[in-house]
Amino acid sequence: MPLTGEYEPSSQEWVREQVARYEASGGTEATTLLDTGMPVVIVTNRGARSGKIRKTPLMQVEHDGIHAIVASQGGAPTHPYWYANVVAEPLVELQDGPRKEDRIAREVHGAERDLWWERAVEAYPPYADYQKATERVIPVLVLEPPAG
Repeated sequence: MPLTGEYEPSSQEWVREQVARYEASGGTEATTLLDTGMPVVIVTNRGARSGKIRKTPLMQVEHDGIHAIVASQGGAPTHPYWYANVVAEPLVELQDGPRKEDRIAREVHGAERDLWWERAVEAYPPYADYQKATERVIPVLVLEPPAG
């Protein structure tokens, strides 16, 4: 069940541009973070307060066909806005290249978080520095196919 409603692009120009290029190309362009060579996915979610559709490029963290998203915000002391939205409404759309799929986000804790954190740092090594830069535990959410 894809998310529908009014799309409100990010207030950040680079995010707006990356999402627009990624989607316009069918997932064949703008597939790396600011041309670093590090792959990204686009996560579409509903704003918790506005109800509007939001789209965010996030680092590609994948294992055996399951993705995770990391609420790092570059090691800032607060969670990114998308995190509260996804916790409030866990149905998201994941676009990984040309493939789009509905997913349910589930925050992981304990040993499961540790395992996914290792995978995240392997996929994007700066996450380790981001965790050192903040006192908060950076949340990791696993994106699983909807049941049924």
